[in-house]
Amino acid sequence: MVYNYTAVGDSLTFGIGALPGSGFVPLYRRYAEDHLQKFVAYENLGVLGLTSSALHDRVLHHPVFREHLKSAQIITVSVGGNDLIRAVKMSGGRADHAALDQALARSRVHLSGIVREIRRLKTGSTDPYILRAVGLYNPYPSWSEAAGYVNRMNQFLGNLVPTAEIYDLFLGQERELLSLDGVHPNTKGHRVIAEQLNAMGFVSLHH
Repeated sequence: MVYNYTAVGDSLTFGIGALPGSGFVPLYRRYAEDHLQKFVAYENLGVLGLTSSALHDRVLHHPVFREHLKSAQIITVSVGGNDLIRAVKMSGGRADHAALDQALARSRVHLSGIVREIRRLKTGSTDPYILRAVGLYNPYPSWSEAAGYVNRMNQFLGNLVPTAEIYDLFLGQERELLSLDGVHPNTKGHRVIAEQLNAMGFVSLHH
């Protein structure tokens, strides 16, 4: 049997910051292959700058996204970070609590919709599958108030779907795990994400 892995999400899924072929998606695919002892084909549908709203729209309406999600036994979702980053940028880099609270509320609606639609697409399929989300790290560690919003997003994600928790692993290790832009993980940071996903196991995929 060939397993299909579909990764949807933002620049994190795309692999920005890592050396070519060293983003968390190809790394996690290799872990899955080692674990399942079967070939894992993968489709990386990461889009730079993608927000939860844009991903929700693609999951609902984009034929390529829908087809690959429908046929996948392994699915990862990384989204939400851009929602918060945009709210900060639109406020001129200030901590505008109203804007951030709104962004958080909107992203929760879209995240719920994304997970609900993926599960709906899988209805009727006899193949077992796993759905994993990638939690957020804090790309603004020097900004004390950012942590609260990132943690609230992570808490919501974790209640919605099994989530690879990476916040604590990046905390205090930003110099080591983030790329030169200070926002995206470097190759080592991507490996940390893949390892966390791998640690969540593949139990339900075993026949």
